[in-house]
Amino acid sequence: MKESIFVICAHSDDQILGPGGTLAKYAKEGKEIFTIIFSYGETSHVWLKKKVSAEIRVKEAQNADKVIGGSGVVFFGLKEGKFFEEVKNKDIKDKVKKLLKEKKSSRIFTHVPDDVHEDHRAVYKIVNEILDEINYKGDLLGFDVWNAVNIRKRHLPKVYIDISSTFRIKLKALHCFKSQFLAMLPPYLGVYINAFMNGLKNDCKYAEKFYKIK
Repeated sequence: MKESIFVICAHSDDQILGPGGTLAKYAKEGKEIFTIIFSYGETSHVWLKKKVSAEIRVKEAQNADKVIGGSGVVFFGLKEGKFFEEVKNKDIKDKVKKLLKEKKSSRIFTHVPDDVHEDHRAVYKIVNEILDEINYKGDLLGFDVWNAVNIRKRHLPKVYIDISSTFRIKLKALHCFKSQFLAMLPPYLGVYINAFMNGLKNDCKYAEKFYKIK
């Protein structure tokens, strides 16, 4: 059985903005990459019906997954801002546990605990609860989705992964989110800055930085 890597995030572009280059690198190495996304993020298109917006976001995420060589994307369709409430009502924890057990995940990527977005913090907490309940033995690494302001200093161990060979793949995957063009401009710039600065710290051209949570 191939080694499997999971990314569990709040919105349909978080998995590319954060660990996209690393996921593409792992896929090239023959690992299976699975993405779990808590919401459709349909409120990003207030001028469209929610069903139409959700369909657009799903298609974009699936296209981006193909670009990085992923093995599939699962959407839970939770309402933004209400993750804790809906996780209980929809048995999401059991669904995540089942997926992790079936695929025997060795490493999981998710949001950091002090992200400025409440949905990102909620996913972090829910993921940690799930992993504690199943006594997960693999790695749990936290990633940033570009934030203009870094509120807190983190003292968790840092892990840098060289993505020089897959940085262009990450950028190509980001281009799949065409409906998010304007919203993506600031984080897109951040992707360049972060990758370059992290590369300097890792003695390579481009790198992604993660925080070892478990």
